Amino acid sequence: MRKQILSALIIITVLFTELSFASKGSSMDDTIASMQEEEAKTQEKISDLEKQTQETQNAIDELNEQKEQTQNNVSSLQNQKSQLQDTVDDYSDKLETLSAEITETESAMAEVSAQIIALNEDLQAAETLRIERYESLKKRMQMTYERGGDESLLLILFDSTSLQDFLTKYEYINDIVAYDQMKMEEYQALVDSIAAQIAEIEKKEAELDEYQTQLDEKHEELADLTDTVMGQLSSTNSTLSSERSKLDDYDKQLSDLDEKMKSLESQTAAAQAELAKQIAERLALTKEDTSGSYSASASELEWLAATIQAEAGGESYTGKLAVGSVIMNRVKSSAFPNDIVSVITQTNQFASYRSGKVELIISAGPNSTCIQAAQEVLGGARVGDYLFFMTQYWADYYGISEYTMIGNHAFFYRWVTNKKSEEQSTPDTSTSEQSEPADNTQDSGSQDALPEDNAAPEATPEDNGEGDGGSEGDGGSEGDGQEGSGDGENTQ
Repeated sequence: MRKQILSALIIITVLFTELSFASKGSSMDDTIASMQEEEAKTQEKISDLEKQTQETQNAIDELNEQKEQTQNNVSSLQNQKSQLQDTVDDYSDKLETLSAEITETESAMAEVSAQIIALNEDLQAAETLRIERYESLKKRMQMTYERGGDESLLLILFDSTSLQDFLTKYEYINDIVAYDQMKMEEYQALVDSIAAQIAEIEKKEAELDEYQTQLDEKHEELADLTDTVMGQLSSTNSTLSSERSKLDDYDKQLSDLDEKMKSLESQTAAAQAELAKQIAERLALTKEDTSGSYSASASELEWLAATIQAEAGGESYTGKLAVGSVIMNRVKSSAFPNDIVSVITQTNQFASYRSGKVELIISAGPNSTCIQAAQEVLGGARVGDYLFFMTQYWADYYGISEYTMIGNHAFFYRWVTNKKSEEQSTPDTSTSEQSEPADNTQDSGSQDALPEDNAAPEATPEDNGEGDGGSEGDGGSEGDGQEGSGDGENTQ
């Protein structure tokens, strides 16, 4: 009976234990499923933000194209304006010259008209004298050849007292007649000369009048051309003003879009940091075994060595091994891609890859030290089970409470933060330095950009420039860590 009771107790205990384990297993599964749902929501938020970012970037690119076209229009219009202004200035100079010529011609015509008037007066006076002289001569001839009257020249001759007196009077009469004829000829010559002068001056007057007519026509033509060009210049100025106004409007729109882009980048960075944290917390519940060797191809070895050099080229050998360990831990983890190149090139994970530094090092060939570190890690050597890394500056910025410093980088497996730090975890986009880190948190595998600027003084440009700050190994707080988290979720 006692054996039966004991057997029953044992069976009950076993059943209770199995139920307990089953309950715990079910609870764990529910917890993980719930965490994965939260990660999915965060990833969906990130995708939406990235879509908005791309749309905003497309709008910026389109506006920049329109702005460039408008700038070309402005340059073309400015050249057109300059050419039109030169034409207007040239026409104005010609109009001034024509106006001066017209004034001179009018003055010359006035002078010629005055000469014609004076010559007409002289001609009239000469004609009057000629007529008077002709009448005087006519009277004398009558007195000479006609009989009658006390003043008859014939009577004077007949009254001569002697032959000598007759001849003397005869010569006197001939002299008078010859004088009158000479004066008649002089007056006639004067009349002819004045008439010839009048004809010449009238001809000159006609030429001046024709010239003035031509000048007036040319002046009117130039004035019309000037008005036309002035109209074109006014239209060009109006269009130029409109195009410049467009440029100002483009600048304002671009400024607004830049602000929107900064906001989206900040939100995306914060969401990616949150995603990295969520993944790290989930992985911590069911810690995976990421140890062991990896059979890598020559190409994978080169990629791994190049990334170690890009991220920790200025670090100690242990630091290089630590970065390589993070990459290989990710390869072994179910939260990330299962090959080296995919882990390194995973979207928004390693800033050193995004910047092109990794491929640049590959083209030149990684150094022997980094190749050796890569080979050791591939052989199974690990410096911890870390999945994330960043510089201490950013680890403290994000309030990571559990990390191990190796060189200039803070390495950690779980994203555990201080409560106070969580309240301050949202980056302030008022400065580029603060917005960058958020961006870097997206890269769970690399700490590039600003984080590296804050790396320890002894860090080399490679460390600071590419992600030596540990963004790759870290939770991505620097940039690669966050992205790694995001990739892990996608992988899941």
